[in-house]
Order: sequence, then C-alpha cells, then structure tokens
Amino acid sequence: MIIIGILVSLGGIVALCWLLFNLAVFALPLFAGISIGLWANSTGAGGLGGVIVGALAAAATFGLFQLLLLVVRPAWLKLLVLLVFVAPAVVAGYHATFGIVKLTMPSETWQVVFAVAGAIAVGITALMRLTMMAPPGPAGQGVARAS
Repeated sequence: MIIIGILVSLGGIVALCWLLFNLAVFALPLFAGISIGLWANSTGAGGLGGVIVGALAAAATFGLFQLLLLVVRPAWLKLLVLLVFVAPAVVAGYHATFGIVKLTMPSETWQVVFAVAGAIAVGITALMRLTMMAPPGPAGQGVARAS
C-alpha cells in the first residue's frame, strides 16, 4: 500500500508540473482576470458578474499581448513585451516548485535552490512558448534586392 501511495503522489506531482508548464504562458492574463474579477465582485457586480468581467479582462490582456506582438516592430520592444508576460510565469514557477520541494526536502537551502531552478525552467518554457506565438516578420525582411 505504501508503494501505491508513493506512486500516486509521484504521478500527482508530475501532473501538476505538466499543468504548470502548460499554463505558465497565461499567468499574467490569469492574474489580471482574477484581480479585476475580484474588484468587480467587491463593487457589487456579484459572483457571476465578477466571473464574467474577470474572464473578459483575462481575454483582453491576452489579446493585448497578441496585438502588441503584431504591431511592435523593433526586436528589443518585442522582447520587452515578452518579458512582461514571462515575469509572472517565473514567479508562479518559483512558488509552485517551492511548494512541492517543501513537502519533500528538509533543508531550506536546497528548497530555495530547487525553487530557483524550477523558476528558471518555467520562465524559459514560457518564453519559448510565447515566442512561438509571435507572428513572423514580413517575408522579404532583411533581404537585399538588386534593382
């Protein structure tokens, strides 16, 4: 029975890590949606109104990201937009990894070391996934043509 419990716990940790890596891209829209949804709920919109307003805010945040990547031309400005969206994913990755290793590791130093490694891994994954969402530049960009 103990072995089954260990295997189920390990499977749960793997599933949560997979979910974290897949959802890290949406950390900023999720945070914006929850914050604005809670604000709408506290101002009298009610539970359903708060959920609707929060969902609209999250969609608008992600839509703004897509629009900025489409409109912004300089590469350094695109990188800045990407970093604004990656930063909350790094923070979420740190806290998620720290929560997992806190349950399995007694040394506080190693907990922080593994949490930082998890934050870096989640940040790189989120950056790569967001970079793949960026629209490509024009087809002839950077190509010299003879006239």
